[in-house]
Amino acid sequence: MDFTIQHFIALAPLLITSATIIVVMLAIAWRRNHSQTFLLSVAGLNLALLSILPALKVAPLAVTPLLQIDSFACLYMALILVATLACVTLAHAYLGEGGTGYPGNREELYLLILMAAAGGLVLVSAQHLAGLFVGLELLSVPVYGLVAYAFFNKRSLEAGIKYMVLSAAGSAFLLFGMALLYAEAGTLSFSGIGHALAATGLPSPLAQMGLGMMLIGLAFKLSLVPFHLWTPDVYEGAPAPVAAFLATASKVAVFAVMVRLFQISPVASSGVLSTVLTVIAIASILFGNLLALTQSNLKRLLGYSSIAHFGYLLIALVASKGLAMEAIGVYLVTYVITSLGAFGVITLMSSPYKGRDADALYEYRGLFWRRPYLTAVLTVMMLSLAGIPLTAGFIGKFYIIATGVESHQWWLVGSLVLGSAIGVFYYLRVMVTLYLIEPNLRRVDAQLHWEQKAGGVMLLAIAVLAFFLGLYPQPLLTLVQQTGLAG
Repeated sequence: MDFTIQHFIALAPLLITSATIIVVMLAIAWRRNHSQTFLLSVAGLNLALLSILPALKVAPLAVTPLLQIDSFACLYMALILVATLACVTLAHAYLGEGGTGYPGNREELYLLILMAAAGGLVLVSAQHLAGLFVGLELLSVPVYGLVAYAFFNKRSLEAGIKYMVLSAAGSAFLLFGMALLYAEAGTLSFSGIGHALAATGLPSPLAQMGLGMMLIGLAFKLSLVPFHLWTPDVYEGAPAPVAAFLATASKVAVFAVMVRLFQISPVASSGVLSTVLTVIAIASILFGNLLALTQSNLKRLLGYSSIAHFGYLLIALVASKGLAMEAIGVYLVTYVITSLGAFGVITLMSSPYKGRDADALYEYRGLFWRRPYLTAVLTVMMLSLAGIPLTAGFIGKFYIIATGVESHQWWLVGSLVLGSAIGVFYYLRVMVTLYLIEPNLRRVDAQLHWEQKAGGVMLLAIAVLAFFLGLYPQPLLTLVQQTGLAG
């Protein structure tokens, strides 16, 4: 195939991200400098983000049989790049400077995050099973290193090994599912598989099994019940900015490709598979929320709550018509904003690096009297995760309920309402903890370095955005409406 200038414009976000990886790698080889590596990473990610605008003008465009750049891909690319930028900013605050900071090499963290982000960009624009697998592995492999980055912390190493072993198992299921689909359809492209399945009416047992095994592989990455067992341990063990990346950019990329896969043919999401997705959704909502009730560790609590949130998202995937695509876009944007804010507070509480992250709930008792602005951010994030009106989370949840009602998925809507009611309890528990007064409380204002101040400013901006989208969601709704799967 002949490459034209338009192909390069369409691929610009991925090409710029890849170029940034090479530049950062060479800069580290030349001279280790934490701030320089951070600035190069941020500059590259910002350029990649800006390059989405010209890419939208040439979309939709198939770049090789593997990648399709359309407005759907551009929306999720932007979301991944924004989440990565936020995680890089948090990582800079977390790793610290000079003697007070992280004791090992800091620079490679940025390199690994950039590589994982490049994998995410490939994943959301994949239109071929080979593209999907390349993107997924490019996203997953750097994350193994990121999770175990705090190598002197036993929990971090344990989390890295757990994630690697279970992720490899998930990839094996995915590959087996692809092989079965290929045996049935004779092609690896999403549209080819869609046509082959549509031609036979109901999918054959072989195709159903292939799609089912692929669903297992993707459900591992999204930590849906019953493939969720790694989530709380990995979230707890991973350094806070890495946990933020796992909860946002990584999951958005996998969910976006799952949406593409199940939208290729209405047949793919009907019959047995639709029932399986419904059961997984209800189990994820109920288990995620019930297990979060008992947690006294904030990272584990957010891990379990993320299981429930992706259970809510499956409701729109099962509905798969009407408002569904719009609901998925809105919910993912609001979920990313809130998760970044919540993990951001843990990151700034945990730095400069002192061994273990400050993630136990008792460390947040009376935080309002020590770090009022962090308390304000965490309060808004908890309200948003609970789906309280006037926050971004409410808009996302409202859309999901509307989608469920529109497609008459009453069991799913019922489980969402029940799960949200349980969720309100443990989110409010965290909020109450922040405002408790300890008997011998002394006001201590932490000395902040400039990189922590930069992280703090970003968190305040995230909190304002969560409120703004709750009060005036129209810009977000317009953006999402313009980026359907049709491109």
